[in-house]
Amino acid sequence: MSNELFSLESLLLFCMSKRSSSRQSLRTRNHKSSSTTANQRQEKQQLLQPIFEKACDAIAVTDDLGCLIEINAASCQLFGLSRKALVGKLLTDFTNADFNFERVRFSVQNGSQQTGELNLLRPDGIRREVEYTLTLNVVPHRHLVILRDITDRKEAAQDELWCQRQWVELFSEVTLKIRQSLQLKEILRATVTEVQRILQADRVLIYQVFPDGTGKAISEAVLPEYPHILDLEFPEEVFPEEYQQLYAQGRVRAIADVHNPDAGLADCLIEFIDQFDIKAKLIVPILQNLNSHQQNESKSQNQLWGLLIAHHCDRPRRWGNFELELMQQLADQISIALAQAQLLENLEEIVEVRTAELKDVNRNLQQEINDRMHAEEALRRSEEQLRLIANALPVLIAYVDKQQRYRFNNQAYEDWLGQSLTEIHGCHLQDVWGEDCYQRMHSHVEAALSGYVVTYENEIALKNGISRSVNITYIPHVDEQNTVKGFFSLVSDISDRKAIERMKDEFISVVSHELRTPLTSLHSALKILVTGRLGTLSTDGQQMLEIADENTERLVRLVNNVLDLQRIESGNFKMEKQACNAADLMIQATEAMQPMAQQHGVTLVTQPVDIQIWADSDYIVQALTNLLSNAIKFSSPSRTVWLTIEFVQQSEVLFSLRDEGQGIPQSKLESIFERFQQVDSSDSRKKGGTGLGLAICRKIIEQHEGRIWAESTLGEGSTFCFTLPALHS
Repeated sequence: MSNELFSLESLLLFCMSKRSSSRQSLRTRNHKSSSTTANQRQEKQQLLQPIFEKACDAIAVTDDLGCLIEINAASCQLFGLSRKALVGKLLTDFTNADFNFERVRFSVQNGSQQTGELNLLRPDGIRREVEYTLTLNVVPHRHLVILRDITDRKEAAQDELWCQRQWVELFSEVTLKIRQSLQLKEILRATVTEVQRILQADRVLIYQVFPDGTGKAISEAVLPEYPHILDLEFPEEVFPEEYQQLYAQGRVRAIADVHNPDAGLADCLIEFIDQFDIKAKLIVPILQNLNSHQQNESKSQNQLWGLLIAHHCDRPRRWGNFELELMQQLADQISIALAQAQLLENLEEIVEVRTAELKDVNRNLQQEINDRMHAEEALRRSEEQLRLIANALPVLIAYVDKQQRYRFNNQAYEDWLGQSLTEIHGCHLQDVWGEDCYQRMHSHVEAALSGYVVTYENEIALKNGISRSVNITYIPHVDEQNTVKGFFSLVSDISDRKAIERMKDEFISVVSHELRTPLTSLHSALKILVTGRLGTLSTDGQQMLEIADENTERLVRLVNNVLDLQRIESGNFKMEKQACNAADLMIQATEAMQPMAQQHGVTLVTQPVDIQIWADSDYIVQALTNLLSNAIKFSSPSRTVWLTIEFVQQSEVLFSLRDEGQGIPQSKLESIFERFQQVDSSDSRKKGGTGLGLAICRKIIEQHEGRIWAESTLGEGSTFCFTLPALHS
């Protein structure tokens, strides 16, 4: 146990000893073997008692309810009550309603401390701000509370803050008055008047130093009972050159008592300033920053222009830091005013020369203003027209900022959702569409705010509660610095189209089911005829029979593909995902397609790797055979098709199938995964494809939470890639 914890427990032991002394003496008599320990404990109590009683901080011991069990003398002084009046009272009886002892106790873990503040309400009506430290369970169900009166400290901090606020306000006021005029005399007069008022000084003056070393007070504010210094000229010896150099380097002098030897003033200077009843003075230099033409242009030097001086005449005065800072800040403002005045003087000389030119400029400017007004009017009319057009369109048009809040909505939002445009403006997407709908759109919104154009479909609920299918497009708004500021949202109702598609899919499904049985029988019959088992046909008849068999097989393949795609899209199927060896699936697919490859004179090269994936093996083999079939059909004889697999990251594997075919144009790399889409419409006739194989592949891969895409260079071949989740052991 650490010394700190030991002392703390000893202190509590001492605090409780007064109420348990009889029980302890009984235990001491009954257990003589522990007399040594009891004596040591008593010595510690005797040692800690004066510390407890004479501690500056109020120390109290409470029970679980905050009832005061033991207190020290400082606690009595803090509460303004005797020990007898305090013991047995609840701590919350003397605090404001915001302090709840039990709530504070429950928020602190056993054996730990918590520090906070509370308002102490004494019986005599005095309120004190107190900082408390609560230590729980120093002994079971007994808690230590140390209270420190911080009222004076807080009041001092508030007073200091008030002084600083007053200083800022006064400085701002003086600075404003200085900047309200470009006339130097008015600026200097306003400065001395306001400084004299703020500092409550008896005299404030601005003393200008001339190049020959002499000086003169040029502005002054002084109380009526003291003599004026304004317009008095001072000889050179009063302000020697070494003083000028010191002040030019930024010297500030704050003299609380001019007669104090520590002030370092010469007797002749004291004699001189006594005639103006000066007892204390504060001197701040006013500097001009001049470019040195003899030196490098990047360098500059400070030249002493004059002094800002405050006098106290009735008695010595110690100048505060804020007064020094105020004088220095105002001296800087005067320096700026000097530069502005000099600039104004130069500008006045230029004005006459530029007057004639300005007339032409004014004419041109007026013409430019007129042109701009016409342009703004045209822009306003254009914006009104655009809004009218946007409001007339039967689609949702909106602009969403970086924080996913609406900044523009057309009238369709009010018509569809039943909320006014004012209610929608500034609202977050989730607040407008609800939690479920927002979860479906969240990933697409993030993609748009990352700079990608996004198009997807979603289901939304209108004001009448009817669910509608919509097509949504997000177009990022990118500024000149290539930063995404938000995105434009276009939402169109595709419910009718979806209904037609469902009708079409149902029709295709019905027709395909009705066609499959007769086509299968017809295909089987033609196969038997082709074998010659039912008789030999003429050469022409045999050729016609082979054509019929080939086209029947194509129809069977088309019907099967349509049914597969319809089943996948409708969701009426269940994938049996399990751990699979990717190498086995690759070998199974290549063996199935080997006869077709030999028929086309194409070589299949497989590089299987033993990688465990989580997938439905039958569907993955179907996807691989579809891809291999395409690669074989679109490869010339004597060409090679490669099928490989690799890890792309720890949780994902990449299948790649590369051929040496004619290639695919960049504009077709996305559309080829749609239904009945091929690179060339003549391909289906030449190669016998249905245009559904890649669509089926995409649906299978997406159901496995993977991605599929194509990469190609015309004349050099294509590569089809897809990813699947890896299975970790």
